[in-house]
Amino acid sequence: MKVLKYGAVWSSDCLIAIVMVTVVLFGFFSKASYAQNQVNDKNEVILYVFYGQGCPHCAALLSFLDKVKANYPTLKIYEHEVYQNDENRKLFEELTAKFNTTVEGVPTVFIDDKGIVGFSQEISDSLENEINRCLYEKCIDPIEKVSTNVEKAIDKPFTSSEENVVVKKLTIPLVIGAAAVDAINPCAFAVLIILMTAALSIADKKRALKFGLAFTISIYISYFLMGLGLFSVLQASGLSHNFYIFVTILAVIVGLLNIKDYFWYGKGVLMEIPLSWRPTMKSIIKRATSPLGAFLVGFAVSCFELPCTGGPYIVILGLLAEEVTRATGITYLLLYNLVFVAPLIILSIIIYKGLATTEKLESIRQGKIKVLHLIAGILMLVIAGAMILSITNGQV
Repeated sequence: MKVLKYGAVWSSDCLIAIVMVTVVLFGFFSKASYAQNQVNDKNEVILYVFYGQGCPHCAALLSFLDKVKANYPTLKIYEHEVYQNDENRKLFEELTAKFNTTVEGVPTVFIDDKGIVGFSQEISDSLENEINRCLYEKCIDPIEKVSTNVEKAIDKPFTSSEENVVVKKLTIPLVIGAAAVDAINPCAFAVLIILMTAALSIADKKRALKFGLAFTISIYISYFLMGLGLFSVLQASGLSHNFYIFVTILAVIVGLLNIKDYFWYGKGVLMEIPLSWRPTMKSIIKRATSPLGAFLVGFAVSCFELPCTGGPYIVILGLLAEEVTRATGITYLLLYNLVFVAPLIILSIIIYKGLATTEKLESIRQGKIKVLHLIAGILMLVIAGAMILSITNGQV
């Protein structure tokens, strides 16, 4: 009887234990099932992220999204690197076109009908709010969006500070300013005057005009191609951030050296083509006996000028490589070089119209050479100041 009694007690205890385990397991799996159903009830959220290798703000955004993704099982993130991948860059440009906006920099995130540019604490909060909204409200796949406006409240470049927004808007003025510094370089004027003088000695004014315009077009093309090459290398290498810092320092040095040439012209480093190079360059210029020859001379002269007087150009290339996409960069390079050659076009027309002789223009150039250096130096320091401001504000 005792065996039966203890057996009954043991059976009763086992039954109770089994029931308790069953209840616990049931509760656990019911909770898990409920949680899974809750997840399944949430919508799929799709993000398209465009970033560039070597971009510090891009790295911060990607790190943030990695953490966020763990909390949102239905979140799908499609990452596209735009500096080294032409297809990704093309997709980025197509999306910005569909969104009817002028998004120019990375990182950029597209979610639903919004484009979010840059990364900061405010932007990360806004982005997570958008993700939560799309979990419960059916949001579209950005690729399917035909046209919309980027939400102004979060369309801010790189950080939320007003100072950085101002610096971003200064991109075009900086490009024009740097081009103006490059354009008023006395060397380019001297080369054109020598060329036009040689042309007038063997041809009439109409043909001399063709010489001048052919030379100018050649300068435009060669400078653009050299700039595009360096711009592409910087973006592909991922070194644009470090190069930006380098060219900021270079901008200060170029500005100070130009101002030095106003007070102590000819002493120390001269912001012009070295005197030892000039006889060779003049010899090349005087060999041009046709517009085609002048065109070819333009390429040769560019090789002389760019290493010596291309400081402003290198500075602006560093700025563009850090700030904009390839398509936008090409547009800015076209603008830069148009401003750069504008004085050459004007001088060619002045000589053609007989408004001044080449001798008179050379006399003016010699008389104003120090002033031109001073203006170039001041403009260069202004550009350097804007670039330093962008660094201190954390834009780059």
